[in-house]
Amino acid sequence: MRTGSEPMTARSPLRMRFWLSLWGMLWAAFGLAAFLIADRAGWATACGVLLAVTVTDFCLVVRRMRQGARFQPGRDVPPYSPGPVGRSRYARRDPPERAGSGHRDERP
Repeated sequence: MRTGSEPMTARSPLRMRFWLSLWGMLWAAFGLAAFLIADRAGWATACGVLLAVTVTDFCLVVRRMRQGARFQPGRDVPPYSPGPVGRSRYARRDPPERAGSGHRDERP
């Protein structure tokens, strides 16, 4: 059920992504080391790629967390354009008349 306070009570998944990426980095680094020791180049490459992806995600998450909850773009970002003046493109439109079908839309 919607209460109308969703923007105020919404929770960010950044903390969960932080811990999951940290967990993934540890396992990918462990796998990379283990497969390098076992001389399995293909699996070591796969773990290295996975490690690179998790490190990238970790860095992005930390950056977003440091920006804070109320991050606003700088002056170099133009403001949002509200669109054309007049009728909104999401406004309800009357259905077209069905010529010759005998159907008549009766609204009170």
